[in-house]
Amino acid sequence: MSFLRPANALMVQYAHYHRDRRNIATHLVGVPLIFMAIGMMLTQPQWAVGSVLLTPAWLVWGLTSLWYLSRGNFLLGLVTVVVNGLLIALAHELAPMAAPLGLQVWQLGLAIFVVGWVIQFVGHYYEGRKPAFVDDIVGLLVGPMFVVGEVLMAMGLLGQLRMAIERQAGPSR
Repeated sequence: MSFLRPANALMVQYAHYHRDRRNIATHLVGVPLIFMAIGMMLTQPQWAVGSVLLTPAWLVWGLTSLWYLSRGNFLLGLVTVVVNGLLIALAHELAPMAAPLGLQVWQLGLAIFVVGWVIQFVGHYYEGRKPAFVDDIVGLLVGPMFVVGEVLMAMGLLGQLRMAIERQAGPSR
């Protein structure tokens, strides 16, 4: 997977590692947990910029948003950016819950991160195949887009992408 390939090509490549429906289902839970957990671990430090509170999480979201929006599938990129933004906002809302649990924010984030990855690896056990990022680190960026794409395709959208995936990677099973 090349970092600058179009979204559709990235999705087809990623789909080769994700044809088992149980694996796809675990990704619908695990990937958002992982993304939110990373966001939570990046909620510190915080800088006030006017009336806006800026954190490393929002900076990472901004940079990844540019990448998703520049992959050539506007609907997929836009919905991925919105979903990721909601997950970062949720991470900021949940971060203060660490203290009552006797944890630092990074510890709570790390715990959620581990849970997300355990769910992912259960899915790849069903798949009988290693995660895509093992062969190409870009797979870590494609994961959130893949999850959004699967939901959009289940809603009857992205029909051409679905056909390309099924033609090149095979149908889900």
